[in-house]
Amino acid sequence: MSTSSSPPRRTYRSAQREQAAEATRASVIEAAKTLFAHEGIDRVTVAQIAQDAGVASSTIYALFKSKDGLLQAIMRTAIFGRDFQAAQAVMKCEGDAATQVALTAHVARTIWESESTELGLLRGASAFSPALRKLEAEFENLRHEMQGERLQLLFSQSKARQGLDLDTARRLMWMYTSRDIYRMLVHEGGWTPQRYQSWLADTLLAELVQPRAAAVARRRAGAML
Repeated sequence: MSTSSSPPRRTYRSAQREQAAEATRASVIEAAKTLFAHEGIDRVTVAQIAQDAGVASSTIYALFKSKDGLLQAIMRTAIFGRDFQAAQAVMKCEGDAATQVALTAHVARTIWESESTELGLLRGASAFSPALRKLEAEFENLRHEMQGERLQLLFSQSKARQGLDLDTARRLMWMYTSRDIYRMLVHEGGWTPQRYQSWLADTLLAELVQPRAAAVARRRAGAML
């Protein structure tokens, strides 16, 4: 009686298909990034992207649903890449809310540094694109929500700066971690990303956290990075 079975072979073929799909996805994203950077988002068609990627237009629609869906995938890949995931993983392992506030500076740095590297030319060619503006607004809302969770924890642990309310704290963190602040200090001011991160951590702690808790958080965050 044979003991062989088909599942291992099916699993192997499934893995091959997944790898091929991921390779196709990466090829489409790179082709789109190049075209968007040279011609602008609004002028590029799905057919052009398909031609440069060496795939059918129907493949792009199957993977991303639309050109807007493809643009969203490009932005998420760039902004929420490996560096961001690593920074988030460090933060999730930390139960002290004040230390999470300090680590927010590291998260912000990974976001804007990756965006500058991956999307700098694209943003320059499509600064007034309605599609890009819409996605950026959605991203800002997501960033605001994610920050709200750690600030709620800060208040629940009674470590927020005296006289500060939650809504003001959220607005301050959102402002200080914004793209504009990074641009003014790093792109226009000549700061290194590391200097920006150090300044931002100190500023967030000073503005949002009680002094004693801030001192502890500064040491803890420094030891983790």
